[in-house]
Amino acid sequence: MRGMLILLLVLPATVFSQDQSETRELVGSVGGRSALLVLQSTQRADGGWQVSGEYVLLPTLVRRYVEGERSPEIGVTTLKEGTSPILFGRPPTGELRGSWRGAKFSGMRYGPGGQERERFEFSEEFPPLDAYSGAAKCEAGEGRYSSTFAFSVEAGRLKSLDWRSKVAPSEHACAVGAFEQQAMKGGLRAVSGKCSITIRDLGEFLRVAAESCSALCGSQAYLEPLLLDRRGNCRLLHPEPR
Repeated sequence: MRGMLILLLVLPATVFSQDQSETRELVGSVGGRSALLVLQSTQRADGGWQVSGEYVLLPTLVRRYVEGERSPEIGVTTLKEGTSPILFGRPPTGELRGSWRGAKFSGMRYGPGGQERERFEFSEEFPPLDAYSGAAKCEAGEGRYSSTFAFSVEAGRLKSLDWRSKVAPSEHACAVGAFEQQAMKGGLRAVSGKCSITIRDLGEFLRVAAESCSALCGSQAYLEPLLLDRRGNCRLLHPEPR
């Protein structure tokens, strides 16, 4: 009996520790405008998912924050949309209602009053860059943050990559130069220790993003994601100062 009580006390903590969380990136369009969708999902006990994140309309860099739920079996997904990361108590700007099956999420965007506005379609399958060749050197900045980026690619092989940033007034900096290329489906990946730099094709842009690069940065420095256009110009994906 005592053993059973111990098991019952331990079980909830065990179940809680097994909650699955994941981050997914999808590329697609909203009403014909190209967009990037990034979502963080946590699986509930019933198999469904609690979802939050944002999408960025790439032509204008307008950001919309979303949160909602995804059903466990047929993938019905409803995401409320707003202009702030905190949606509770704030008027919504819309709602995404659709079906998420496999690697695709598609449906209809509705206005605040429930009226149909425009269709959307996203996919986790980014275009391959195995045959991509190109080179660029550019600068981008906003407020206290500035960065420079340069790279060269031949037939999907990274020949060089150098990404540096600086934050004023501390002048803390990041620098990524030495790297090893790793295989990546739907993009290019360069790693330097635990730091990972990924390049993905978003259509009219390439997106360059960093993950786990704190060891290569000062305590106040970071690497803000970049959008690189086909002419070699770059701008910050999230241009407002932190």
